[in-house]
Amino acid sequence: MEEIFTRRSIRKFSQQPVEKEKIDLMLRAGMQAPSAHNQQPWEFIVVQNKDTLNRLSLTTPYAKPAAGSAVTLVLLANSKNIRIESAWQQDMGASAENILLEATHLGLGAVWIGIATSDAAAENIKNLFQLPDHIRPFSLIAIGCPESGRNVFVDRYSEAKVHYEKWQ
Repeated sequence: MEEIFTRRSIRKFSQQPVEKEKIDLMLRAGMQAPSAHNQQPWEFIVVQNKDTLNRLSLTTPYAKPAAGSAVTLVLLANSKNIRIESAWQQDMGASAENILLEATHLGLGAVWIGIATSDAAAENIKNLFQLPDHIRPFSLIAIGCPESGRNVFVDRYSEAKVHYEKWQ
């Protein structure tokens, strides 16, 4: 539970690389996510090349942290695996959250950068990686060693947002 309570969006990273073993653990965590009808639509591009990271950071105004990351994961959905059309983004969101929690567990910082919410950003990702039509961009996760400090618990619980049996 510690990772759930200490995970934060980290946008600034040191220059320290992320070991392949840690990247593999994060990808494994992403692939362990729940999935509607077990469709598991996820595909990933692992980006570590600085030139590509810089180009990736220009795909949307919110992608700037990718430029300073040690690695950015590009989360994609393969529409050939989608059996429940209305659920693919939920599947991908669960995968992204698993990756973020594993990054925190490994002592890394990470930030989720939405792509599927912007047609322009999705098109930029499709063009950058020359994706086939059946591959849908979902998000980026920029990852690295946090530039400063460790994530700490900030209590976000609000009793006013909890309703039992009925509204109010």
